[in-house]
Amino acid sequence: MKFLSIQPIVPSGNDFEKSKQLFIELGFRMTWCDSDYADFVSDECKFVLQRLDKSEFAQNYMLIVDIDSAAEFRSMALNKNLAEKFGIRISEVNQQPYGKEVNIIDIAGVCWHFVER
Repeated sequence: MKFLSIQPIVPSGNDFEKSKQLFIELGFRMTWCDSDYADFVSDECKFVLQRLDKSEFAQNYMLIVDIDSAAEFRSMALNKNLAEKFGIRISEVNQQPYGKEVNIIDIAGVCWHFVER
């Protein structure tokens, strides 16, 4: 028996449509969507966005996404003015023991760790 993948379900916060647009701007492609869920993919990364506004849950939820360049990722997010457009927080590139990291706190309050290892 072999595990093949894991696909987290991520809360959208109070604006499902705006959250979908954020992830598209970050470089994910929406492969399907219904009234409460949207499936996103980019390269080998996949997740489902759920229409869910539970801030206590979202603010304690974290994800790690491995990327090839933290500096390029941060520059892309800043060049697209994502913080201003979506009211999100984008950290500096920080060196951690496991690699270079950029954190994004999304619309719901989920902390995304984008890590260059």
